[in-house]
Amino acid sequence: EDNIDELYNRLSKIVAKIPKYSFEYLFVDNASSDGTVKKIKQIAKKNKKVKLIVNARNFGSECSHMYGLNQVSSDACIQIASDLQDPPEVIPDLIKKWEEGFKIAVLVKKETEESKFISNLRKVYYRILTKISEVPPIENSTGSGLVDHDVINYLRNTPDPIPFFRGALVEIGFPIGIVNFIQPKR
Repeated sequence: EDNIDELYNRLSKIVAKIPKYSFEYLFVDNASSDGTVKKIKQIAKKNKKVKLIVNARNFGSECSHMYGLNQVSSDACIQIASDLQDPPEVIPDLIKKWEEGFKIAVLVKKETEESKFISNLRKVYYRILTKISEVPPIENSTGSGLVDHDVINYLRNTPDPIPFFRGALVEIGFPIGIVNFIQPKR
């Protein structure tokens, strides 16, 4: 709830600086129990480009990715978490990668301000995941980024209704551009 106004304001400032594209804002709420939905609905009353999906329960972030992708009809979709750990200011960098021809542009934490314990735990996670995966994951990918409509259509037609999003993006074979950033402390 506390992030919504800041997120929307930051997104609006960024979008205003990119006039050659038309943007919509699609929020996916995982059954939050605070005032998040109310805040988003208030924003949507003022801006018709703001849309909202409200889940009946928390289905998790993987489902949120697919719910959002299933609702868009755009040339590309940029997905970021509302917790502001992936700063919206990277959006122009994601678009630049797409304009360079990448069908997928992912955010990768170059550095993080999270605790050393969490950082080390994440390193162990990626080592294990790399060993057991046929296609190695992109280390420190946050799951946020841009996907082209070709990728969206491919994911919509996969037999897995809720693919592991970060893994699926690597496995499907479309060109991937990396956008490095420093992740702020939550």
